[in-house]
Amino acid sequence: MPPALNLRHLTAALAIRQLGSISGAIDKVHLSQSAITQGLNRLETELGFRLFTRSHDGLTATEAGEIFLRRAQQAFEFLFSMDRVLPQRDKTRPSRIYRSVTTKQLRALMTVVELGSYTLAARRLNLAQPTVHRAVQDMEAICGLHFFGKSPAGLEPTWHTRQLARYIALFFSELSQGIEEVQEHDGRMTGRLRIGSLPLARTRMVPRAVVTLLREFPEARVSIIDGPYNEQLHALLHGRLDLIVGALREPLPSPDIVQKRLFADSLNIVVRPGHPLEKRGVISATELHALDWVAPREETPAREAFTHFFESNGLSPPSHVIECSSLVAIRGMLMESDRAALLSARQVEIDVQFGLLSVSTQNLQGTGREIGITLRKGWQPTQVQQRFLERLQEQCQPPLDPH
Repeated sequence: MPPALNLRHLTAALAIRQLGSISGAIDKVHLSQSAITQGLNRLETELGFRLFTRSHDGLTATEAGEIFLRRAQQAFEFLFSMDRVLPQRDKTRPSRIYRSVTTKQLRALMTVVELGSYTLAARRLNLAQPTVHRAVQDMEAICGLHFFGKSPAGLEPTWHTRQLARYIALFFSELSQGIEEVQEHDGRMTGRLRIGSLPLARTRMVPRAVVTLLREFPEARVSIIDGPYNEQLHALLHGRLDLIVGALREPLPSPDIVQKRLFADSLNIVVRPGHPLEKRGVISATELHALDWVAPREETPAREAFTHFFESNGLSPPSHVIECSSLVAIRGMLMESDRAALLSARQVEIDVQFGLLSVSTQNLQGTGREIGITLRKGWQPTQVQQRFLERLQEQCQPPLDPH
């Protein structure tokens, strides 16, 4: 997370970038010339680089300043969006909420919503719990809303509160991107890359792309996050992930994402070596229906393909099913039983090479899926993030013949 930059100082810097002078920014940000000058100096000190060069003609953004302030302008678009999600109220509420709130209040609300607890939020922010509670209460007064209701699970944010927290999270994420871009401009490739990895991508695609990236940029900070798609999508939409790699969804689950196709993939029957069906060239749908299965979770593209295969052959989906998305657990169950799983050959490529699992040569019709990258709409990658996307593309070659 970026340093706790003063919002009014940031606003003043953006006005100076636009107007070219401190005097021109006075009316726009409603601060005195001395306050703007002091705020700008403090902002540059906190960031660790100069935003402007001074001359008799005014102030001009430095290269680093232009990089950061361009991102800061994009970041403020998220704060502008806060006004659009608040319900219509009387004229006592400020016309621009961001002009009346502080960075501390924004962080407090965002963190409480994410963690569902004032106590946990205070611990993460390294503040006293009453301080966090007061910051949220002050922001409630500014917005004219009650942010939380009570539930057996603890704090329950309202719909409006969740939307506010999302825009706040994206604001801070964009500022972090700006600081990382300035560091890249200075030759310090230390930026963050947070990858959501779905089952197919976890085995080889993402690990290989990450290892290749870190050979080039060893100081880059990479996180690979697994978990259910809905959790990853939520993290992506809140700026806690940069991208998701894996099976694409149709229709789009959110208007705020874009999907980029990498390749088409189909599913295969996977069993243990020595399984009675291992060497069979063609296995009828009826025989497959009689097997005990390890299947993907409900409401995933792979599970939909599993169900569609049997229904297209006039059969109901098998009832003897263990739901599992962990390849480690699937491997263990297949090695210890005559169960079968429906997986991508790419996903078990390493297991096949080491003789742990076996993939049937039978092509199962109707089990194709589109594999690709899911991004936030309008997201602009840093150099490190862009290079990862390129390295990931290089991994999208056909899998080795498992036989």
